[in-house]
Formats: sequence, structure tokens, C-alpha cells
Amino acid sequence: QVQLVESGGGLVQPGGSLRLSCVAYGSILSISDMAWYRQAPGKERELVAVITSGGSTNYADSMKGRFTISRDNALNTVYLQMTSLKPEDTAVYYCKAWFRPTGTKWGQGTQVTVSS
Repeated sequence: QVQLVESGGGLVQPGGSLRLSCVAYGSILSISDMAWYRQAPGKERELVAVITSGGSTNYADSMKGRFTISRDNALNTVYLQMTSLKPEDTAVYYCKAWFRPTGTKWGQGTQVTVSS
């Protein structure tokens, strides 16, 4: 069974930085898009950023200029570099991968708390 193992969350002060990572393990044929989502308490899960296998990226407007998504295809890993963090960024962050020819998988989520 394919698993997405996520790490890098934690407590950070406003204005600080964190880098999240998510590694895919298991019987993997091919990964196409990879993405990060987040879900704050009492709110719906929202897309943070997405990256294709070719490296094209897209970000939610509130993340542009602060967050950077990247990937290492050889390591089956996607990263989210977060800078200038704000209290409203506090959420559980989830990675997601799409597999060819079809299929999706979610990571377990990692808590990011931005607080003084």
C-alpha cells in the first residue's frame, strides 16, 4: 500500500519559517501532480499549492510570495517552504499525490501552529 509520510510541522513564531516534507513509499508506478492543502479548526480544507511532474506550480493567492512548493522526483518527495508565517496560517497541513494511470493518496497531516 502506498503511504505518504509527512513531517516538518511544529510551533513557530509569527514571521518565522518552516519547511514541510512528504515522502511517498510503497508500490509506486508513477506520480503526476503533488499538492499541499491545509485545514484550520472549524474551516474547510483548502488548497495551498500544487506542482506537476514537470514542475509547473500554482498557489492560493494568500500564499503567493510566502510559500514555495517543490519536488524531488527521484526521491518521490514534495516540499513546502513556508516563510513570513502568520497566525492565520495555523492549520493541519496535508500532502496529496495523484498517481498514473489513476488514483490519489493523502498524507496523515502535520500540525503547523503560528503563535507568539
